[in-house]
Amino acid sequence: MKGVKKFVPFTSVLVALAVALFFVVPATAMDLNSGLFGGGNGASSSGRAKYVFFFIGDGMASVQIHAAEAYLASLNVDDTVEGGIKAVNLAVSNFPVQGMATTYAGNQFITDSAAAGTALACGVKTGVGVISMSYDADVSYQTVAELAKAQGKKVGIVSSVSIDHATPAVFYAHQASRNNYHEIAHQLATSGFDYFGGGGIKRPDGDLGNVYDAITANGYQIVTTRQELNAAQPGQKLVAYNHILDSSDALYYEMDRPADHISLAEFTAKGIELLDNSNGFFMMVEGGKIDWACHANDGKASIMDTIEFDKAVLEALSFYNQHPNETLIVVTGDHETGGMTIGFAGTQYATAFEVLGYQTKSFESFDKDLDTYKATAAWSGEADDMDATIKAMVLESFGLNYDDLSDFQKKQLEDAFDRSMKGEAIKSAEEDYLLYGGYEPFSVTLTHLLNQIAGLGWTSYAHTGVPVPVLAKGAASDLFNGFYDNTDVAKRIAQAMGGALNN
Repeated sequence: MKGVKKFVPFTSVLVALAVALFFVVPATAMDLNSGLFGGGNGASSSGRAKYVFFFIGDGMASVQIHAAEAYLASLNVDDTVEGGIKAVNLAVSNFPVQGMATTYAGNQFITDSAAAGTALACGVKTGVGVISMSYDADVSYQTVAELAKAQGKKVGIVSSVSIDHATPAVFYAHQASRNNYHEIAHQLATSGFDYFGGGGIKRPDGDLGNVYDAITANGYQIVTTRQELNAAQPGQKLVAYNHILDSSDALYYEMDRPADHISLAEFTAKGIELLDNSNGFFMMVEGGKIDWACHANDGKASIMDTIEFDKAVLEALSFYNQHPNETLIVVTGDHETGGMTIGFAGTQYATAFEVLGYQTKSFESFDKDLDTYKATAAWSGEADDMDATIKAMVLESFGLNYDDLSDFQKKQLEDAFDRSMKGEAIKSAEEDYLLYGGYEPFSVTLTHLLNQIAGLGWTSYAHTGVPVPVLAKGAASDLFNGFYDNTDVAKRIAQAMGGALNN
């Protein structure tokens, strides 16, 4: 493929084994006769749900799922081989019940995560930016997590972004603005929920006092390492996060995650262990950085976080296999992000997902490398082309060989390099935003070029208004068939638990 060093699956045997173990085998054990959008013929149930898992892929619609499946297949088989495997199903694609939901907010067609999350948590529309309250913030809405707690269930909230971010917040907090991080975190401390895992807290200090002090005063233990998390026992109320977080108090992108950092799937597995009890439980798990990767148009980062999200779902499926008549698993997205599509004008009908295998770090990680380079590089102006050092960095991190790029691709990269080296603000002109979206120009141009060669396209750096899949398995899962609004997801989860939201 022009512009990319030839992809050689040097770890093909190990990758094939890993894919088989994590995706093919679990999928085979489920219902393989249902497609991504079909109603499915697999077993489902209309019984009451004692154990409820609610998985939300932030920014995840059908295309994010299928892009990950195409990438997994490309690790082993060239997609131009006749009769070859074109996609390796994620676990979520094999759920027997598969519906679709609209995502618009109460006051605009393209939603944000606060309004979408409120709909998914409370079954009510509200305005963008509002956390589980009415448009004017006069009325607080009951959430499905609060309903579960009122029923005597234990409750857990897990996210790969900060635990006071919009999507996790809508399940335990009620605020006029999603930006009230300090107030949201204090509502976490007084929620009475049993387990919080994943990202950290953005504003621990403020007018209400130190949040961590409030958390421990309300009976929670705080753990920040894998060893501490593993040592936690049922009966303990826990707030768990990694001892080192990224600049937004979130988990690292999965493709950048250090080996000693707890993964989303591990936070989910421990949550199941801590929440399991005779009265049942409710657990919401968010793959929040799928959204962040798509905002930045980083296809590989989005794919790897989607795969990790699916591994978290596999933890729930393992529990389901022990309690198949009492467990409900619901998987959806709050909205789509980035206008991601499989297909790019420059490659027409061709795809080459295998080239994504050469991207070794996220745009965010590469930004840090670029900052280091810029601090010492001798750049005298736009007349200077990229030097050997930056070309080697590009080859190492993205597999893009500068000498093999087309003249058009080289110009895109050189223009972006100049903008990055200037260090100017990039939102000052419409053209700048359309090209770079407010991100580091050189980094986002690299992800664009690699994605385009792979056959992935983007239309936005923001959210889009397309419907999202709603995938369900287990007790009362029949409720989730069909095409409906995102507010109906919360109402149907409440119904599955034998209750109703008081909104």
